[in-house]
Amino acid sequence: MAKPFVIRASSFLLWAICATSLQAADNISVLGAKPKWSVLEHYQETITHDEFAHLIKNVYCTHGFAPDLIEVNEKTARILMNRETQKFFTLRFAAGEAAGKHVPRLWRPAKLLPPPRPEKPLSGLKIALDPGHLGGKWAKMEERWFQVGDSKPVEEGDLTLRVARLLAPRLRELGASVSFVRNSNEPTTAKRPDDFRELARKILIKSGVPQPRMGGEVLDPNDPEKEQTIRWQSEILFYRYSEIRRRAARVNFKLHPDLVLCLHFNAEGWGDPNNPTLTDINHLHLLVNGSYLAEELELDDERFEMIRRLLSRAYDEELPLADTIAMGMARESGLPPYQYPTTNTTTKVGASGYVYARNLLATRLYRCPVVYCEPYVMNSKDVFARIQAGDYEGTRNINGIERKSIFREYADSVTDGLIEYYSKARCSRDR
Repeated sequence: MAKPFVIRASSFLLWAICATSLQAADNISVLGAKPKWSVLEHYQETITHDEFAHLIKNVYCTHGFAPDLIEVNEKTARILMNRETQKFFTLRFAAGEAAGKHVPRLWRPAKLLPPPRPEKPLSGLKIALDPGHLGGKWAKMEERWFQVGDSKPVEEGDLTLRVARLLAPRLRELGASVSFVRNSNEPTTAKRPDDFRELARKILIKSGVPQPRMGGEVLDPNDPEKEQTIRWQSEILFYRYSEIRRRAARVNFKLHPDLVLCLHFNAEGWGDPNNPTLTDINHLHLLVNGSYLAEELELDDERFEMIRRLLSRAYDEELPLADTIAMGMARESGLPPYQYPTTNTTTKVGASGYVYARNLLATRLYRCPVVYCEPYVMNSKDVFARIQAGDYEGTRNINGIERKSIFREYADSVTDGLIEYYSKARCSRDR
């Protein structure tokens, strides 16, 4: 879910940046780790000047950056490692025969997968499913919960997990090896909100709240000052930052997939979750990593993670994948593309009209192609009715239209997009 939380996420980002000096002497993002710049030595002479400049300008740094952070010359790029020490990493560009040098990575693009078996277009492909959020008892804390009257509560974490559990057997039947980044309503991180109370307090003091209040054991969702409480800050450090970083560790060091599918549902602002506003608006979009903000690039770890991701060429795989999956989802759902109200955080990319580049924690930290799906406005009248209908086989009449279960429609459309992409990409390798 993206839209209802844009303002809150942006305000917290500013606080997180202010808080970096509270965690370590290094200029790193909240709960981040000191970057290991020596890792980038493995990428020497694996990218040309023109490739690097194109990705910097049109994908990753579309909002600009301070001139001393990245300097692109004819044969090298000079990247600031730490402003305080004024140390730089120098990347040498590929030229001539060196342009074909192997790119070090643990994931495999479609063109390097083994030939598919008959009727198994996804054979040999390793996919990790990442159902967004947590749901269950954590749904209200995550602010991914609302209820209309006596209806079943809508909890995004439960919805995404249901989709993932329908999607997994479909992909396995097509030959893919499928793993779950999350397969329950329990967090993957061992941390809990109380573990972050002290950091939360320091963040608030640093951001101009000299005497932050605790906020109680359960926050009032309508409290206009809840973001200034230790409870709210410690909760967001838990479920958004610690949880996603733990999932990244699972992806990067245990699962080693060729692709991560981040499954989400979207929403428009619904106001009071106990008396939410339903809307006629419904839409679809997908996200890939990119479009870093200038202030995000000031952080040493985010700048390092961006450069490592750029050099891995994840974008070359995830953009056509996202475009193809988006068209499959659009055909199946009939949804129009979502249009961000501003371009302050995103950049539209690809040819489908449905895909944006954005710097999200998961899309940045997962070291493989990531396609982040945001279909269906949960508090739209149509989607709400379909969620209330639950999962079922065949079709049912929903608001006068025969429709599949929304969960099966979601899983089927993603499957169709994957079949289309990998069938074409793996056939083209032999041409």
